[in-house]
Amino acid sequence: MTVLGRNYYLWLSRPIPENGKPKSWEFSTDARGRWYVNIQVELAEPEKRNAPSLDIDLGLKSVVALSNGFKIAAPKFYRQEEKQLGVFQRRGQKVRARALAAKIANRRRHFLHVTSHALVRHYGEIYVGDVSPKKLAKTPMAKSVHDAGWSMLRNMLSYKSIATGGVMRVVPERYSSQTCSVCGCIPATGPKGLGALGVRQWRCEECGTLHDRDINGALNIEIAGAERRPPVAEIPAL
Repeated sequence: MTVLGRNYYLWLSRPIPENGKPKSWEFSTDARGRWYVNIQVELAEPEKRNAPSLDIDLGLKSVVALSNGFKIAAPKFYRQEEKQLGVFQRRGQKVRARALAAKIANRRRHFLHVTSHALVRHYGEIYVGDVSPKKLAKTPMAKSVHDAGWSMLRNMLSYKSIATGGVMRVVPERYSSQTCSVCGCIPATGPKGLGALGVRQWRCEECGTLHDRDINGALNIEIAGAERRPPVAEIPAL
């Protein structure tokens, strides 16, 4: 490509879609000083898909808990390399520290891309809890919150859903971990506050249901998502 009279040689990480119309571009660089060009491409709006819905509770132990009962464990890429990263930083080895930090970020991004792609591929309507990384980043859990990449995952789910004819919506998740998804009450036996984050299972004293904390949160997000779904148009009588 030619910019301001100078030629630049590019390696495309993926081909530009044949039906895509390039609109704008920008340069960016990573922690290791490598340069990239980001090209914005306009595509035709895809057809809406008739695919099942899914509800997601974001967490630290399980990066996602799904309303269908499945969970995906958090890989904790930063925690795996935290000790070695600290060694490089204490020794003043800035180049090696930047390279390791970039490796951690790339592994996290790749994992989130694979996860979001798999979810969007099978589900056309996705609801995610509105947990705030910024608020939790001010707590002792800051490193784990950053390592989970919640904001990045939500962003990927959003634009990938749009690109494939689906939809992703963020719904309130307040009290989702404390509320019983079966009877709807908030029993005294439920986990409350940051001090109860280690409680992974609890039993509702009202209806006796034994809950997995994360799956119960996803089921409550499903209830909140159901309230956000547009009403189905009635079939007119002939």
